[in-house]
Amino acid sequence: MKRFRMAARPPSPAPSAPSRVAVVGAGMVGLSTAWFLQERGVGVTVYDREGVAAGSSWGNAGWLTPGLATPLPEPAVLTYGVRAVLSPSSPVYVPPSADPKLLRFLAGFARNSTASQWLRSMCALVPINSLALPTFDMLAEGGVEARTLDAKSFIAAYRTAAERKVLLEELEQIHSAGQTMEFDVLDGNEARGVEPSLSDEIGAAIRLHGQRYIDPGHYVHALADAVRARGGVIHEGTEVTEVRDEAAGVTVVGGGGDGERFDAVVLGTGAWLGRLARKFGVRSLVQAGRGYSFSVPVEHVPSGPVYFPAQRVACTPLGDRLRVAGMMEFRKPEAPLDARRVHAIAEAARPLLRGADLDARQDEWVGSRPCTTDGLPLIGATRSPRVFAAGGHGMWGITLGPATGRLLAETIVTGERPAQLAPFDPLR
Repeated sequence: MKRFRMAARPPSPAPSAPSRVAVVGAGMVGLSTAWFLQERGVGVTVYDREGVAAGSSWGNAGWLTPGLATPLPEPAVLTYGVRAVLSPSSPVYVPPSADPKLLRFLAGFARNSTASQWLRSMCALVPINSLALPTFDMLAEGGVEARTLDAKSFIAAYRTAAERKVLLEELEQIHSAGQTMEFDVLDGNEARGVEPSLSDEIGAAIRLHGQRYIDPGHYVHALADAVRARGGVIHEGTEVTEVRDEAAGVTVVGGGGDGERFDAVVLGTGAWLGRLARKFGVRSLVQAGRGYSFSVPVEHVPSGPVYFPAQRVACTPLGDRLRVAGMMEFRKPEAPLDARRVHAIAEAARPLLRGADLDARQDEWVGSRPCTTDGLPLIGATRSPRVFAAGGHGMWGITLGPATGRLLAETIVTGERPAQLAPFDPLR
């Protein structure tokens, strides 16, 4: 039988604090915000167009790696070239028929893919990164019945030591931004001694310490159970079509009804953030960076995540299978799964893994990561003091979702923005 800690005597909210808040989006970010609002004595109602963890929260790699939570626009992106990103097998793919909005996003993304801008954005992420794992611990202590798993090994593997230099240089840059990461430098034999699932193709590796991982779908559903157990309402299969900021409160219209009134609303709709947030002054483009995954049987289940950075393929042990994930496909979030991307990931991983049956794929999935041009999320009040944005985390929505919810709940209840959120102003 599941047990949840009830918020027995929540902190007294400020006199102007909301008592009822709507959260649009039932992924990691939205549900974490709902949970931390409940911790502060606020009643919550959550809406999702499909259901709990139906978006990018379900099939991603599930890494809790604040040590690697870095800005997506980076100088290496500019080295791909036009021919590479137009190839269906490229780890970064742009369809040839890109629409004007996507082209504007890519132009802004390229402008931010410089070493100096990357360092500025990295420095902005360090404070919230430091809260990531402690906030998962707070959820566990508060009764969320899903484990975070310590990565007994977390291996970034390469064919050659020359390939490995890219991550070693990035780790130096991360350190210079004020974020620490402990790691070991291994040769191929040492890496296979730690992780036998690596093939003989691997000649160099880095073992990272202090990281964790989760089964993201299971975790987000457990978080939803905790929100419900403490009195929260979750409306699944309910698309919010309009948010109206009115004199007496915020009206949320969804499911074909007349709408329900709340004191405030949080927009945590991932790649769809702009649809509701634009009218409240959020002009930053949020583009779907679609990732693919599937699971396969493997002779030796790794004791932690395995990453092939040169191929941009991430592997996570989930039960007796291995989830294999990859690709950054800039495309509309509603586009169907493209089997060519799944095949490309499988072929990239095939020579690097030992004992993995990459033809026995199950759970083939595509999800849309919400990406911004500067690689920083959009968290905080919009032009309306009663409408808040929470999105744009790119690849780090799972890692930073709970910390986002914790800091945003503090903002909503106290009216004061924590220093960690200053770089993420949705109106920037």
